[in-house]
Amino acid sequence: MNETATKIRAADHLVDQLIAQGSSHIFGVPGESYLPVLDALYDRSDSIHFVTCRQEGGAAMAADAHGKLTGRPGICMVTRGPGATNASAGIHVAYQDSTPMIVFIGQVARNMREREAFQEIDFRRMFGQMAKWIAEIDDASRIQEFVSRAYRIALSGRPGPVILSLPEDMLYDMVQAPTAPRRVETARFGPSKSTMGELKAQIAQANHPLIMAGGGGWTSAGIAALSEFSSKQSLPVAVSLRCQSLINSNHANYIGHYGVGTPAYLQDVMAKTDLLIAIGPRLGEMTTNGYTLLDSPVPQHKLAHVFPQAEEIGRVYEPEISIVSDLESFCVEAAEWSPIAPEKFGRLVAELRSQYEEFSRLTSVPDDPLAPYFAHMTEVLPEDAILCNGAGNYAGWLHRFYRYRAKGSQLAPTSGSMGYGLPAAVAAAITEPEREVFAIAGDGCFMMTCQELATAVQHNLRLTILVIDNGRYGTIRAHQEREYPGRKSGTDLTNPDFCAFAKSFGANAEKACNLDEFAGALAKARSRGGVNLIEIPMDRSYLSPGKKLD
Repeated sequence: MNETATKIRAADHLVDQLIAQGSSHIFGVPGESYLPVLDALYDRSDSIHFVTCRQEGGAAMAADAHGKLTGRPGICMVTRGPGATNASAGIHVAYQDSTPMIVFIGQVARNMREREAFQEIDFRRMFGQMAKWIAEIDDASRIQEFVSRAYRIALSGRPGPVILSLPEDMLYDMVQAPTAPRRVETARFGPSKSTMGELKAQIAQANHPLIMAGGGGWTSAGIAALSEFSSKQSLPVAVSLRCQSLINSNHANYIGHYGVGTPAYLQDVMAKTDLLIAIGPRLGEMTTNGYTLLDSPVPQHKLAHVFPQAEEIGRVYEPEISIVSDLESFCVEAAEWSPIAPEKFGRLVAELRSQYEEFSRLTSVPDDPLAPYFAHMTEVLPEDAILCNGAGNYAGWLHRFYRYRAKGSQLAPTSGSMGYGLPAAVAAAITEPEREVFAIAGDGCFMMTCQELATAVQHNLRLTILVIDNGRYGTIRAHQEREYPGRKSGTDLTNPDFCAFAKSFGANAEKACNLDEFAGALAKARSRGGVNLIEIPMDRSYLSPGKKLD
């Protein structure tokens, strides 16, 4: 046999590994440092598609959203130096949001390392605090080993991003054709019988229990089991910041979410809780109102913390019950329990649900200019619509008045990154083309990644963007008003004509100055498909639902 017939170019071998692991899309910006990979993709476009983005930060955020929706690592590919630094914004999102992601970065040739060659960066030092593993494939014969390990690490325990750098000369090497790889699956590991027995006993003794669900790594089976567990045991369920699609907002046991500006009734709930069952959240700063809702290091009430990585449990709060388990396995087992004391908690759940209903009702903020828009979207959009947003005060209205009713219907960064909404919507429209997709952004948030409009149009996507324009960085303005009343500095913005801007990319666009105009514009956007933008001028005096500068 001709020996060359059994050889394969490293770049082709790399792409074949991605296909074998089930990856269907790569989000990236092309660069000369990985030209052989782009060439390899040319012959494999039926199996894996390169989504050409317009900035690496948007590409990484899109990969994060793809990972959130599929449960498999989102793939991002960027060039060295400026490409890697731009991508860091999305990598940080994936790390704090516990999203599986693999980022491939072109690197200088192996014989140029340690000379500060053109755009050279030491990626181990650069990404040391925002990735689970950073490595360089300097030996083409080990590509399969490194890629398989990258998928395994990205999916295991607390999911997260992995960085693999690719010296450009290595990609040209010829290697022996390897054996077919095994597809990496998420490892499932259940809780111990003893800890589950302890939890049962604590639920039976509790008077004011509370489930808080959150974090990454959730599956459809886990979400369904969480709903069943709460119903069977008659336990109230709240969620952590931007994890509202973990349970249907119309579920009788759902009582709201802990996050930025946690409402008073939920703060009161936490104060009275005598058993907090945290399933998946890290119990971070935003969810705990700056680490004030729970005492640290020993909480004022009993804490049962369920998390898929032992090192995370007890990092800030020492639990009474530590349950190291993947979230699906825990919830499925808990859902099989016989009722423990549901009659004891029925009235509590009803009272808390009533408080949530009142908080999310339009009458809770009379004459508010924005709340009716999101209530209208709840009325007209299908349950599986996907709403994507970044960060800003506008999100307070969205999260309060829109009801998320299906898995993956909320794509939003728990890291609080601006600019996330549009790249996430691009990924959602590609990943779930049968679902309706909406990007919600403030004017400042939108302008951070607005160039991905070009990506949406180029790839003939179906999505609608809502730009809420108040001409300022509203969140920072609110902080200024609290700390330095009347002394605004650096927060005013001069914006383009958003409708003209969108049309210049080939999108449809119109302005909606009131609810009737918005309802009409939304209906037209949904019926015609394609890329649409609706600009919503916002009263600058409003800081959050029902709260004004004066």
